[in-house]
Amino acid sequence: MIGVLLMAACGDRAAKSDTASEPIPVSVATVETGSERYFTAGSGQIRSGNSAVLSTRMMGHIERIPVRVGQKVNKDDLLVVINNMDLRAKKAQVSASIIEAKAAFANAKKDYDRFVNLFQKNSASQKELDDMTARYEMAKARLQAAEEMEKEVNAQFAYVNIRAPFKGVVTNTFVDVGEMANPGMPLVGIEAPGALEVVAKIPENKVGQLREGMTAMVTVKVLDTVLNGTLTELSTSASNTGGQYLATVELKNPPASVLSGMYATVAFPVENTQSQMLTVPKQALVERGQLTGIYTVGQNNTAILRWLRLGDPVGDGFEVLSGLSGGETYIVSYQGKLFNGAKVAIQ
Repeated sequence: MIGVLLMAACGDRAAKSDTASEPIPVSVATVETGSERYFTAGSGQIRSGNSAVLSTRMMGHIERIPVRVGQKVNKDDLLVVINNMDLRAKKAQVSASIIEAKAAFANAKKDYDRFVNLFQKNSASQKELDDMTARYEMAKARLQAAEEMEKEVNAQFAYVNIRAPFKGVVTNTFVDVGEMANPGMPLVGIEAPGALEVVAKIPENKVGQLREGMTAMVTVKVLDTVLNGTLTELSTSASNTGGQYLATVELKNPPASVLSGMYATVAFPVENTQSQMLTVPKQALVERGQLTGIYTVGQNNTAILRWLRLGDPVGDGFEVLSGLSGGETYIVSYQGKLFNGAKVAIQ
């Protein structure tokens, strides 16, 4: 019985050894060598090309918010109403002042016109005409002052009845009904649909290679999508951005799935005549803790794990700074468990 068991165990080990020695099916590709160009990249957040955060110059309690987040609004639609009892009382006072000033002006004008006729007929003295002229001018000035006060009050109503400055979508409401609104306090955010842009931060050692009007590749990370764009603005100061320069890239025909607030990586093609750019796809990379590598095919069709130093993201892959050479073969996908030194069968 012992001899039978030993023979069975040996046969099982032999079967396992035969199974382990079977080549692992793999798919391979060749390291791509780009033209004599490399990419300088920055990351940033997608935002609407036309957006606004509305506030007020008045103090008062929020009386009404007739919109909700995500609601589409047209230009001049009412967004926020602030309690304006004091302002309405002031408007009533100004209206009464205008009525009084108009009556006084009409009366003064009649007297002025009468004294002008009397003076022309030598029936009134120059002093009487001068006194009446002064009375007329003062009445006219009081009326103008009352009318200007009315314009000021009407302008203040624009800060208690917050309206949409353009057609768009409500993106945020920063206050609730009953809260106190203070001057400069954000109340509601609105964005115009359609136009989107990315504001990316570019390090100082790369900003000198960029120019407005350059084309760009924008990778939206969460959607794994690559879009085309154009560099429209480039800041010339990094004093308030932690040593990073802001580059604004306008997206061309973004799909509906791309939304404001998503993070993206921006790559700019820049001429470089000294070296060629090597790229590998993201799906072929292997991560081991803080290290990133890739499996290549060595002699006798064995898998060799090579550690890489990667550069900026390019499309759906990365630029390879060291660890690979142009034209080398690497493993893109495989079946089973791949390890360093494993036999592989290229399919």
